[in-house]
Amino acid sequence: MPVLTSEQILRAAQRFDKAERTRRQVRPLTFDYPEMDMADAHAVQDAWIEMKLARGARVRGRKIGLTSKAMQRAMNIDEPDYGTLLDDMFFEDGAEIETASFLDPKVEVEISFVLKESLEGLEVTVEEVLAATELVYPSLELIAARSYRLDPESGRTRTVVDTIADNAASAGVVLGRRGFDPAAVDLPWAGGLLYRNGEIEETGLAAAVMGHPANGVCWLARRFAAHGIALQPGDVILSGSFTRPVAARAGDDFLADFGPLGRIGCQFV
Repeated sequence: MPVLTSEQILRAAQRFDKAERTRRQVRPLTFDYPEMDMADAHAVQDAWIEMKLARGARVRGRKIGLTSKAMQRAMNIDEPDYGTLLDDMFFEDGAEIETASFLDPKVEVEISFVLKESLEGLEVTVEEVLAATELVYPSLELIAARSYRLDPESGRTRTVVDTIADNAASAGVVLGRRGFDPAAVDLPWAGGLLYRNGEIEETGLAAAVMGHPANGVCWLARRFAAHGIALQPGDVILSGSFTRPVAARAGDDFLADFGPLGRIGCQFV
């Protein structure tokens, strides 16, 4: 059960919403509510998403974060987190993205799953995820920080609780132009080379996502099943990054080369 009151949860959600809309970062929530836990963080995230839905946004999918062992150790946790993807977060391959619209933006390389069937259950398997998937896409995720990653006044870093409350840093998605039958792709060996302004910044294999990127989707389906929620047909599921985030600045041109899955990119203006 959340530690915060319903009024505190609402105020926290409004804080994130204002930060995003005014493009001014705020203090991490845990600085003011050190007792808040994961349940509180998800409650704040849910409240913020409800505000956006009330303004006309639509849920288009979910993102899974902190799937690699290295990132989990860095955040002192032992499981991933998740956020909600809304329709206004999606960009076409090659899009020009207004840098000033995002707070401390960074880019990650991922594989997206687009579902054709619902997924629900506490024991969802990789095989069930693949059977329920229509196509997989090479993807870039844009993450942002509505609360400071490193507080400028105290020098303290935000925690995973802060990140979850901040919609797991979700900010944008670039999907490849072409999707692939998951049965035709050796997904753990699917790899990506991330270039910024023509220079390679990161490389990785999708096996870094819990051994197989579909394992990220399994984790999410099981997590939602505990609350009686199913992943829905048409949902876009970002399965988790297999590269470290790379900072995006105005003028930066990003290209991700996924080999046989093609290339995708975007430019920040």
